[in-house]
Amino acid sequence: MEQGPAREAATAVPDPAPEVPPSSSRGGLGGIGSAEALAALGAIGRRLLWLLPVYLAGRAGLSLGFVVAGVALYMGWRGRRMSKERSLRAAGLLLGDEEATVSATASSVGLGRSLGQSELPAWVSFPDVEKAEWLNKILAQAWPFFGQYMEKLLVENIAPNIRASNTHLQTFTFARVDMGEKPLKVIGVKVHTGSNKRQILLDLNISYAGDVQIDVEVKKFFCKAGVKGMQLHGMLRVILEPLIGDVPIVGALTMFFIRRPTLDINWTGMTNLLDIPGLSSLSDTMIMDSIASFLVLPNRLLIPLVPDLHDAAELRSPIPRGVVRVHLIEAKDVQSKDKYIKGMIEGKSDPYAVVRVGTQVFTSKVIDEDLNPKWNETYEFIVHEVPGQELEVELFDKDPDQDDFLGRMKLDFGEVLKAHVLEEWFPLQDGGRARVHLRLEWHTLMSDASKLDQVLQWNKTISSKPEPPSAAILVVYLDKAQDLPLKKSSKDPNPMAQLSVQDVTRESKVVSNTVSPVWDDAFRFFLQDPTTQDIDIQVKDDNRQTTLGSLTIRLSRLLSAENLTLDQWFQLENSGPSSRIYMKIIMRVLYLDAPEVCLNTRPCPPGHLNVTESAHIGSSVDRPPRPTKASPDAHFGTESVVRIHLLEAENLIAKDNFMGGMIKGKSDPYVKVRLGGQKFRSRVIKEELNPRWSEIYEVIVNDIPGQEVEFDLYDKDVDKDDFLGRCKIPLRRVLSTKFVDEWILLEDVKSGRLHVKLECLPPTPSGAELEQVLMVNSLIQTPKSEDLSSALLSVFLDRASDLPLRKGSKPPSPYASLSVRGISFKTKVSPQTAEPVWDEAFSFLVKRPHAESLELQVKDDGHVLGTLSLPLSQLLAAEGLVLDRWFQLNNSGSAIQVLMRVQLGLLISQHSGVEVLHAVEGDESEEGSQKGSAAELYIREDSDSGSVPELRQRVPHANSNLDLSDSPLGQLRLTVWYNMDTRKLIVIVHACRNLKSSAKDAPDPYVSLILLPDKSRVTKRKTTVRKKTLNPEFNEKFEWDLPVDEAQRRKLEAYIKNSVSFVSRGEPIGKVHIDLSQKDLTQGAAQWYDIKDDKSSP
Repeated sequence: MEQGPAREAATAVPDPAPEVPPSSSRGGLGGIGSAEALAALGAIGRRLLWLLPVYLAGRAGLSLGFVVAGVALYMGWRGRRMSKERSLRAAGLLLGDEEATVSATASSVGLGRSLGQSELPAWVSFPDVEKAEWLNKILAQAWPFFGQYMEKLLVENIAPNIRASNTHLQTFTFARVDMGEKPLKVIGVKVHTGSNKRQILLDLNISYAGDVQIDVEVKKFFCKAGVKGMQLHGMLRVILEPLIGDVPIVGALTMFFIRRPTLDINWTGMTNLLDIPGLSSLSDTMIMDSIASFLVLPNRLLIPLVPDLHDAAELRSPIPRGVVRVHLIEAKDVQSKDKYIKGMIEGKSDPYAVVRVGTQVFTSKVIDEDLNPKWNETYEFIVHEVPGQELEVELFDKDPDQDDFLGRMKLDFGEVLKAHVLEEWFPLQDGGRARVHLRLEWHTLMSDASKLDQVLQWNKTISSKPEPPSAAILVVYLDKAQDLPLKKSSKDPNPMAQLSVQDVTRESKVVSNTVSPVWDDAFRFFLQDPTTQDIDIQVKDDNRQTTLGSLTIRLSRLLSAENLTLDQWFQLENSGPSSRIYMKIIMRVLYLDAPEVCLNTRPCPPGHLNVTESAHIGSSVDRPPRPTKASPDAHFGTESVVRIHLLEAENLIAKDNFMGGMIKGKSDPYVKVRLGGQKFRSRVIKEELNPRWSEIYEVIVNDIPGQEVEFDLYDKDVDKDDFLGRCKIPLRRVLSTKFVDEWILLEDVKSGRLHVKLECLPPTPSGAELEQVLMVNSLIQTPKSEDLSSALLSVFLDRASDLPLRKGSKPPSPYASLSVRGISFKTKVSPQTAEPVWDEAFSFLVKRPHAESLELQVKDDGHVLGTLSLPLSQLLAAEGLVLDRWFQLNNSGSAIQVLMRVQLGLLISQHSGVEVLHAVEGDESEEGSQKGSAAELYIREDSDSGSVPELRQRVPHANSNLDLSDSPLGQLRLTVWYNMDTRKLIVIVHACRNLKSSAKDAPDPYVSLILLPDKSRVTKRKTTVRKKTLNPEFNEKFEWDLPVDEAQRRKLEAYIKNSVSFVSRGEPIGKVHIDLSQKDLTQGAAQWYDIKDDKSSP
């Protein structure tokens, strides 16, 4: 009781004197430093300034009243300013920590000490869960309009779907839709302020006890039913994620129930039957299951708030926090439910357990007639929200009619996360003295494979039923596919995907009428041994019968990938060459951090593995060293090119009939060619039942089984084209034989056949034969087709480094575009990284490798970060026609580089009818050296019968001195032959040599060809002009559609002229006259002809 005097004594004690610095005690004033002296002088100066107004007022002759008024104004202003500062400071403290501020205020008003929350008055509270009356007022105000929306939704959308689902429900209607006057209420809101700054997490305790009334009627059966009253209670978690720096600030809303909410429905009408005990719980459970299927963890409802939301699938199905392995061991003292003779004889129970986490449910085996059952079963659950998600175990007695309830237990997984391993006997609620024995293990998800071998070894010591223990989980984000093949009816498919790991299969949603579906789905699988398992992907039409493509990925690929993740395009098998699917595949190793586990490589006794290392939650893998070479998969660069020669058709059906079929006409046929997702269409041949197209198409293909080259023939009409037949050739046959030349009978029509040639051209990594390939392509090129490709370019774009940051130091979201001669491809977008990894491959057909370039641009939201122009001539000079290294990009100063493998392969045709050989005329002597060397072209007619002899054409260089002549005007080299395959007369103008020039400058020569006796423009042909040369090279081919007997009656005149101007005709140099009746056109050969005077007679 001496507290009062003691406190007074304490107040009487003067404050202790300030400590004297050591320097002052030693040296007095002389020891004061320069800093202290300056501070003292500054204080004296500030105080002298207070006297300055008085001095100035006296100097100016003003009275003392002015000085007093000025000082009063200043003191009033200063007091008001300090009051505002104290108010703002107090408000800031109150917002920062309300509880501490209130306690401090309570002590300052006379209590004399700080109070804890328990000592404050009862009306002062700081709830963890806050009320949200303002939100309830908004819901109450908006509830009638929500009812209008629900009525419109049910009547206009739901009812038509129900009527269309079954013929017996065609008279189904919603007779009444009334959401009532009692709105949904939010009892409390809790905001979680975690370490994740890119999300806001809310827990809403919702309660709905409404007077909703919904009546339905099926008039056909005079059936009325409905719902009158409903109750729904649960905890709804709302996640606002991601937070973005633009309106509306929040990118998406994610909503889900952590635990299954409780539901109670009051049925009316015929559905009153569902209120019968047993049926009531059954019906409510079925509805609750449907709600849980999309709104209870692990299912989430995602509502995007911005367009083109990236990673929507990852927001809908994020990577789990961990995996809990539940060992259901045994139970004791289970209640006896089996009684006989109206309970006079008490039996036992046949217990089984239902283990549930959200929508993940497992049911144990039934133990017959045992009140102390032993199961020894193991289940694994994926856990997302900790704390929050609960384990629920319910025991039932198996009966023939309705199973009896034996009790339940619940446990929050936060307890398991704290303990890592939790093994206890848990009492059962509503189960009497019954207890259940559980062992719960928290397995951390590791993003590296360093402990996988040890985990696999530990799992071998575990006896697990009904499934072996898992070593990892696999999360697959199925994004989209591109260029899927069409149906057989040439219609767009309705693709869906099936993903299988061992005997577990998941299915995506169906996307209607598209060859480039976007699924945006996510799937999870448990893996027992990732080193040996595969994942199989089947893309099918919605009838599950037609396969549009397939893919098998060995999961061991993930073990060597960064962060055990593959995020890339995958080429589909059994599909087109450009058919591919984009997925992000993530593996996480399950690691148990417990003192009883040792993860070493030495065998240990079962159950006694010693821990040497522990995985830290959230630990990262050391960044691997920067690679020096790209790392494409084994299928990179294995593509081939199929060259399709569409030649002619015979005996087609006449579809153009007149006067009701009394006058038979012909057809206007054309062909549609399909292979590997690519389509081609030939030109239309007017009024012809035996058309000849002579067109060539090229397609990049992979060795994928099941592909076919399809030809569909049609008759061109004004309205709808008529079908003339179809035929197919398996692609595998073309790839194995390398060449197919056949007349194929048309299917689904009475008559007709099609003549085609197909050749497989595998790329050859050698540039020595490029000139010959270009020459051969120019000779076999048809006028109606595009230039033939001479090489295949394969590009594997691995990654980029050192990309510049955006404004505000934010990383870019880069992607790359690659193009060759107008054909371009784009990679995926790598979100927010300056070190993107694309890991994508592309292929291009190249016409002239020495003149074309690969153009690459790295972009961020349309803004170019860097460019690269790689001339393909560099590949021709590289060893093996391959460049595999880092390439420097041209940009605005940053050292951006891309890691890329670029390889070229020549397309050398072995069945073109032209063989290129190198020969040296004569012996290796002086005489032989005078004759020189030449490249020979052998043009032969390939036919099935072999009756047509081989045509050989020798095409030496224009400057070679073979067959030299003393013709004063020079010589012209021509090849004249008749192609029996295409029924065309072909003339190849190779070159001229030693031309005579009448002027001082060299001429600009060209060659003009005329077929006599017809001198019309129809038969005239002309080469291009060669500038300033006496030895021009042309190597140009010209064709005339003539029967062989007509060609043999013609005469060919070749005029060599000098191009003087664009307006005037060429100045004649000379001519060559050839009587085709004197030549064996089937034995044609390249030959030098003497040029004669233009005025001379033949």
